[in-house]
Amino acid sequence: MSIDLRPSGPFRYGDRVQLTGPKGRLHTVTLREGGELHTHHGVLRHASIVGLPDGSVVTGSGGHEYLALRPLLRDFVMSMPRGAAIVYPKDAAQILAAADVFPGATVVEAGVGSGALSLWLLRAIGAAGRLVSFERRSEFAEVAEANVETFLGHRPDTWEVVVGDLAEALPSAVAPASADRVVLDMLAPWECLDVVADALTPGGVVLCYVATATQLSRIAENLRGSGLFTEPEATETMVRGWHVEGLAVRPDHRMVAHTGFLITARRLAPGAIPPDVRKRALKKPSYADEDVELWTPGAVGDREITDKNLRKRVRDAQRAAEGARRAVGQDEPTP
Repeated sequence: MSIDLRPSGPFRYGDRVQLTGPKGRLHTVTLREGGELHTHHGVLRHASIVGLPDGSVVTGSGGHEYLALRPLLRDFVMSMPRGAAIVYPKDAAQILAAADVFPGATVVEAGVGSGALSLWLLRAIGAAGRLVSFERRSEFAEVAEANVETFLGHRPDTWEVVVGDLAEALPSAVAPASADRVVLDMLAPWECLDVVADALTPGGVVLCYVATATQLSRIAENLRGSGLFTEPEATETMVRGWHVEGLAVRPDHRMVAHTGFLITARRLAPGAIPPDVRKRALKKPSYADEDVELWTPGAVGDREITDKNLRKRVRDAQRAAEGARRAVGQDEPTP
């Protein structure tokens, strides 16, 4: 089954449509036969949108106009139900570039969170690639699967979700030296470096997305100390918008600043020792034993979501996925 992540042409039943109404308020709907959008400005019938080209303006019963556009992936991930925190679009774009994710690649992802990064990776690997996503919590996996199906309208054949710990499940899910890229979005990625190294093909890229400087420090030292990877490179991305209207050109008052660090390294060939490693081995480490305590998961901190809240988010995501299936004629009830 092909993956049509960005359909074009006239609107049709089953399409998701982002409607920008009065005062810039957004409504996202899935077009259905007989469907209607009800607001305090009146009723907008889905049938009035079907057949129009993307970027059309439609009028509701109250005379208010709405701009109709298919939502971009960045729009969807910012508004979809969340189990865990999402990878923001600015970081997702950098991850695809820094890890050099390409069409046909075999990519390992952990954890899957709410499925935001999974959608970007599925788009990048194309119909010939393979994405294997690992998640320890089944509730998060359910939210992610529902979100991906809601956006795509189907479950892609190129995607496999494994519920379990990466360190235990990766060897049986991915053959040794067969993964082109590994992306780790988890609290303690340094605990999985051995199995990640086994799964990666020589020259393959491992990328870790971490939130704090202490996590960044520990994963960098573990990558160096393993002797299995090249010297790691770390970055963060900040995006600042600009107000541009005539000669009034200035930076926005708010910006999307720090959300996380990216650190990348490449898998060395078995037995290879880069020249700079021999030189660095003679130097005294820049940290002491007492510093290691600052790197533990407990010290780093893990934001927990209540079970009640998580169950609600699972239901919201599954309802959205079921609605997407029904809109395209795949009436399979959610178990």
